[in-house]
Amino acid sequence: MRHPSLEEMQALTPTAAALSQLDIWIAARSTPEALLWYRLQCQQISTAKQERDVYRAMGMASRKLGKQDLNLSTDELAAAHALRPGFDPSAWSVDIAARVAFLLASYAGDEAQFAMQLDSIADSAEINELIALYSGFPLYPAAVAIEHRAREAIRSSMRPIFEAMAHRNPYPMQAFDEAAWNQMVVKCFFLDSPLWPIQGLDQRNNPALAAILIDLAHERWAAGRAISPELWRCVTPQLVLLGEPELLRALEQGSMAEKLAIAKSLPTHDSKIRSLCQQQNLITAAKDQSWQELLQDSH
Repeated sequence: MRHPSLEEMQALTPTAAALSQLDIWIAARSTPEALLWYRLQCQQISTAKQERDVYRAMGMASRKLGKQDLNLSTDELAAAHALRPGFDPSAWSVDIAARVAFLLASYAGDEAQFAMQLDSIADSAEINELIALYSGFPLYPAAVAIEHRAREAIRSSMRPIFEAMAHRNPYPMQAFDEAAWNQMVVKCFFLDSPLWPIQGLDQRNNPALAAILIDLAHERWAAGRAISPELWRCVTPQLVLLGEPELLRALEQGSMAEKLAIAKSLPTHDSKIRSLCQQQNLITAAKDQSWQELLQDSH
């Protein structure tokens, strides 16, 4: 199978371009027999447009193709970004890529039908199929029609399913309203899931979210429980409106990771909090750490 050139990729529909790119990645990591099986499934699904063919292919994907990580190169990740800004399949495996491709191959131009099929598959999928299904949201058509299913993902109490939607995924940032966005961020603290892989966290920050997290901080202080330093990342930028007493308490009694998180997320205007951070040399120290490193150091 000849893969299209860059110019040819740019002329394809978004769905066709995604299918072509997924084929390139899968072909580079599959045996000839496995690749033949994969391409035959895509052809059958695309031609017949039968939901049962999608079910069958998704169910057999890991057995036929394996579960090895894609381990995408820098150039391959750039190609992913070209498909959709923010699309980040760096944590995908081959079977995830194939399952997403099977869903894309089923699209016949009817957004309502695609959304209904997605619902039907999700309702009966096992956990690994659900992870793949939700991971593919950046590439699916019918972004508005499938948004209700994305909300189902963030309501899940199963961390891998929740993270398939919440982490490394541009869809929530672009599709969720403020209430759904805030629900997703707050849920991270109850699932012990990190915030740093969430795309658009700083851009979508809002006072309502900060108020919820301030209440959560008080609850955890009252229960004698530790507070994730990432909580302050969502509170500190709202310092003009709220949070000063809580931030002062965290700077006086919190862990070093909490103090660095406050310093790292400070707004630029002068404040009592900024002065305290400067006195403790926290701003310079926080500048050299990523959010991922800061969170790792807190454990």
